[in-house]
Amino acid sequence: MSSTTPHSFHIPVMGLAFSVDSPLKVARFGISSVLSLCDDWLLEQMRQHYSQKYGKTFTPITEQEEDYRARRVTAYLNLVDQLVGHQISVMKEQDFTPASDLTRYFEMLPDESPLRKRYEEMLQITDADIKQQLREELRDAVVPGSIDVNIMTKVDKTNYDNNGEPLPQEYSDALAALRGYANSTVCSSIIFSAGMNLRLYAYLENFSCFYPDQNGTLRKKIIIKVSDYRSAMIQSKTLAKKGLWVSEFRIESGLNCGGHAFATDGYLIGPILEEFKQNRAALQQELYGMYSSALVRKGMQAPTIVPEQSITIQGGIGTAAEHSFLLEYYGATSAGWGTPFLLVPEATTVDEPTLTQLAAAKAEDLYLSSVSPLGVPFNTLRNSSNELLKIQRAERGKPGSPCLKKHLVSNTEFTEVPICTASRKYQRRKLEQLRSQHLDALTYHLEEAKVLAKECLCDGLANSAIPFLGGSKKASTRSVSICPGPNLAFFSGIFKLHEMVDNIYGRFNALNNTYRPHMFINELKMYIDYWNKKKEEELATLTDKQYKYLQGFWGNLQAGIQYYKQLLPTLFKDQSELQNTMLNELLEAEERLHMARIVYHY
Repeated sequence: MSSTTPHSFHIPVMGLAFSVDSPLKVARFGISSVLSLCDDWLLEQMRQHYSQKYGKTFTPITEQEEDYRARRVTAYLNLVDQLVGHQISVMKEQDFTPASDLTRYFEMLPDESPLRKRYEEMLQITDADIKQQLREELRDAVVPGSIDVNIMTKVDKTNYDNNGEPLPQEYSDALAALRGYANSTVCSSIIFSAGMNLRLYAYLENFSCFYPDQNGTLRKKIIIKVSDYRSAMIQSKTLAKKGLWVSEFRIESGLNCGGHAFATDGYLIGPILEEFKQNRAALQQELYGMYSSALVRKGMQAPTIVPEQSITIQGGIGTAAEHSFLLEYYGATSAGWGTPFLLVPEATTVDEPTLTQLAAAKAEDLYLSSVSPLGVPFNTLRNSSNELLKIQRAERGKPGSPCLKKHLVSNTEFTEVPICTASRKYQRRKLEQLRSQHLDALTYHLEEAKVLAKECLCDGLANSAIPFLGGSKKASTRSVSICPGPNLAFFSGIFKLHEMVDNIYGRFNALNNTYRPHMFINELKMYIDYWNKKKEEELATLTDKQYKYLQGFWGNLQAGIQYYKQLLPTLFKDQSELQNTMLNELLEAEERLHMARIVYHY
């Protein structure tokens, strides 16, 4: 399938289940989306569901079979690819009636799209022959959105055989998922998030689909999700030296996005984007030299022209004005809209109780938590069903969760084989250890809270799909964790697909009446809160190293504020009222940082 899509936004990966079937919902409208390859059990369940729904033969791939994880990934992606292809074929046969998907395809396009203008021209023509000719041209121009996939590089546990012996490394979670994608019929992009995994990057070299064909075309492309320029440079050079081209840098706001929040050291999204803007052309040329040399060493033909390398942006975008500015000023080809689409059942898979909670959520219901077993801050919804289940288990004297999927196992404090810190096995032992230390009541309470905070995300982020699959699990184990960004507070209600798309393009307002600062200000405030919390945690036992980190973080925030002050005239042009409002917000943030500065003597 073509990766050239007509929209200037995409739907990023969300959780495990929330975007797992998004391509089947939105790809036929030219909208690209990303599904996670983390949970092979979920992919298998989804394949069974959609095979039955569309009358396809379903042959289970069991855990007793060789390479079952990779084969499940391949089988699900092949089915999605086949079904999306069929949807496009059916749509091209439709008439331009008001309710048809064909009409919806063109009416959701951005106003400035040449294809949208051609569609509007067709509507005005009265000559039957010319109108029919234009209709056929428009049908031929229909392309699906890309069926992209995501591998979180940190989720790469070693797997074991039935005798408890570790399997070869190519059967690890991430490598098996990569193999499953490489062997699929999908022509799209694979996104690597959460940092560099050298074992995974080395494994990419084994698959011809990531190398250019005789025409210089990449059948499957590589995207790396990064939160700063340095990470992009290091990772892309590592891959270029292997003859692997990074086709896109997907830049994500560190704290102002859903799910795991990989905070930078106080570098704000605006200055980060500016650094990409200033350096991307030079980096692209440097990478092209490394890439070409590596291909020649491998006996392959290097492309005669520099391959395309785009940047996209995501994290906290909420208005058409923000969307347009990011594309026009920073040169992004697309912007990711994640959290708002959790409120769009036509685009994502969220169970009804959780959807109702999301639609009513206020700012105080959304928080940066410590629930992730990975030890990384995690954006979540207060009083989710999985959080309530976690609390109930602890109150009954049975803290922790059964650990069945084991995707997030990492702790070896009590065992040789890693276990998950949200598991019953770990929490029982950790609490026993704390009790044996005879800590004072306050210290014990604080340490106990850290242990009990961890939540089973393997199940929690997958369970929202269970009601749609016919309920193959007991009600007591269908609890859901959800990972909206704080931007959700500015959206209330449940929306139709075209309404959210129209919000992106400025044709509809999906925002509620809550005052919403610019996305740059929202992120800045979150980073100041984050810095203050880190300072409070470390101030009592502050070391030189901690002081230098906090002071560097503080300085980066100050530099970001100065950057935004200089950007204001460009950001708002002739809109003096908006300029003044944001300037006042920047001055308030500057004052907060000044008042909270650390006085420290070596």
